[in-house]
Amino acid sequence: MSGFPTLLYKEVLRFSKVGFQTVAAPVLTTLLYLLVFAQALDRHVEVYAGVGYASFLVPGLVMMAMLQNAFANSSSSLIQSKMTGNLVFMLLPPLSHWELFGAYVIAAMIRALVVGIGVILAALPVAHVFIKEPLWLLAFGLAGAGVLGALGVIAAIFSDKFDQLAVFQNFIILPLTFLSGVFYSIHSLPPVWRSLSRFNPVFYMIDGFRYGFFGQSDSSPALGLALVLGFFAVVAGIALSLLASGYKLRN
Repeated sequence: MSGFPTLLYKEVLRFSKVGFQTVAAPVLTTLLYLLVFAQALDRHVEVYAGVGYASFLVPGLVMMAMLQNAFANSSSSLIQSKMTGNLVFMLLPPLSHWELFGAYVIAAMIRALVVGIGVILAALPVAHVFIKEPLWLLAFGLAGAGVLGALGVIAAIFSDKFDQLAVFQNFIILPLTFLSGVFYSIHSLPPVWRSLSRFNPVFYMIDGFRYGFFGQSDSSPALGLALVLGFFAVVAGIALSLLASGYKLRN
């Protein structure tokens, strides 16, 4: 095998070897969110006509789990390589920055998809799950996971230890996902907060992903996908330039 597929295989093998931690644990955590909120609010809240609150929660929780695990996969792998010193074994071979970026991000997308499928399957006994627009679902799922996978690469490059990486995850990624409409429709918010939500790129990922389930959303799915892809182009460009320069990687 050449460099790129070998590195991709290594990255996929890395998270699959500890599947209870990287897949089963986030599926269980997300299912607990669904059970708690569905039991408390399912009969009292109806966001979309004909859609129960438990069903409404499923797409948002699935996408939130996918995004968080995509970020965790690429960022934890790269920061571990930096801290243990085995990063040299990826810098010495003739691997281009495109190949490094592709392996980390594609592996992050694969983990995100595995977690997403696991959450959907786990949610079937709890909520009525139906998919009306599978192509939109797949497009937003892949694009969102790609964005967070690329952000994970950037965060790991700038970080020198896990404490610094945790700042990215706890003060940037977590607030953006929780304040993106996972548990509510932005139409239920006051006008100021509704307007601010539209500056959150994660809102468009979750809203478009939800459109794939119900055929209903708070914004145009075409506009949302264009914005998500544009955001991916920006973060991918930053990650590629950092990898090409060797910033905080070659010293």
